[in-house]
This record gives sequence, structure tokens and C-alpha cells, in this order.
Amino acid sequence: MNLITLSDRISKFLMIVAAIWAFALTFMILADVTGRGAFDAPINGTTELVTASIVIIVFLQAGYAIRSRSMLRADFLVTHMPPGVQRALAAIGYLLGATFFLMIITGGWEESIASFVDGEYEGEGALRVPSWPARWTVIGGSALAMINYLVMAYVDIFKPELLNSEVDPDTQPQL
Repeated sequence: MNLITLSDRISKFLMIVAAIWAFALTFMILADVTGRGAFDAPINGTTELVTASIVIIVFLQAGYAIRSRSMLRADFLVTHMPPGVQRALAAIGYLLGATFFLMIITGGWEESIASFVDGEYEGEGALRVPSWPARWTVIGGSALAMINYLVMAYVDIFKPELLNSEVDPDTQPQL
């Protein structure tokens, strides 16, 4: 199994995990709102769990969004350029994206370690949520996003025939 296939499979798996997590979270929010409105009995800690979960869900899905070319981009000028220039500009954009996620990793690394070692928590009162899962998800999601941006740059530069293929690990050609 090559790096591209592995990255695609991990990205898809994490996207599914994030979707299930978001779906389950909706029921928790519904129960909290219903309990608050109908019975004056909200679920303690819902705000803290939702806050941490949003960050986790976003970074679990980032790798898939990049690899499936679903990440937000403004290409209104690029589409009017020759295909070679379009590929070069896309590759530059992918390298800038990889650099951005590398900066997130290097900027958050020490805080993530400290969060785990020091037992950092978010929230006050009834429920305190540990901070380290969200922090480490940001680091891990950023690492996968960076790898996927580098894969996309590689494909744009060296394997343009793969640009129109769907992100499916079972049908990806070996590089």
C-alpha cells in the first residue's frame, strides 16, 4: 500500500468518524434543549462538549476535504489560464496549504504536550472536559491535511492524468 492510498483510507475513515460524531452530537443538543425548555433540566456540560467537539469534527474532516478537492478556493482567475499554468498555480496553492498546516503543527505542539501532561481542562462547574483530545486532534488533523496537500501538489506536478480521478483508494494507481 502506498502513501496516497493510505492517506485516502485514513481520510475517509476520519470523515466517517466525524460525521457519526456530529450526528450523535445533534441528539445531545436536542436532549439538552428539550430538557431545558420542557423540564427546566438541561444536560450539564453540553456547552463544553459541543465546543470541544466542533474543533475535533472540523480537523477530523480536513484531510478528506483537501483530498476530495472540496476545500474552499477562489479560482475565478485561474480558470481562464492555460492548463499548465492552472496546474502550476494549484501546486503552489497546495504547497502554501501544506505550509499553513505545518505552522499549525509547530505552533501547537508544545501546548498539546503541556495540555496532556498538566491535565488541562475546559469548563467550570458540573462538567470539566479535558483539553488534550481537541489539541491532539488539531495536530493529527493538521498532519494529515499537510500530507494530503503534498500529495495533491505531487499529483498536479508529476501525475496530471490522476487529476480527474475520484478519491477512491481501491482505484488509485500506484505511483
